[in-house]
Amino acid sequence: MQIRAFAPADTESTVQLWQACGLTRPWNDPYQDIDRKLQVQPEMFLVGTDADGAVMASIMIGYEGHRGWINYLAVHPSLQRQGHARRLVQLAEQMLTARGCPKLNLQVRAGNDAVLAFYASLGYVHDHSVCLGKRLIADT
Repeated sequence: MQIRAFAPADTESTVQLWQACGLTRPWNDPYQDIDRKLQVQPEMFLVGTDADGAVMASIMIGYEGHRGWINYLAVHPSLQRQGHARRLVQLAEQMLTARGCPKLNLQVRAGNDAVLAFYASLGYVHDHSVCLGKRLIADT
């Protein structure tokens, strides 16, 4: 897998990847999520490509000065369990550490035990925090 910055030409294949991985939800327009990320730290939106240059993985990384975040970590289902997600998370950790980020947070949907086990294998632990959300702008 080659890792590089997301390019606008990757939009369709990235959204298809997210759909294949079950990451999209009706209340989050993935195209708007991409447009928003390209306005804020676009260099921290990465894709992994295969030998033919096709998008096979993605990760959105963010840092607002207090905590780092990972969103849209995805590896095509046919290519999972080969270390690709681990490489992307390690790269995110390196990028955030280089920016002086002291802690990385992420969210996993309740019941996604396979993903929780993956992150546990990387040293992530439950923070015993409750995640709250409020939509400020509706995706339509």
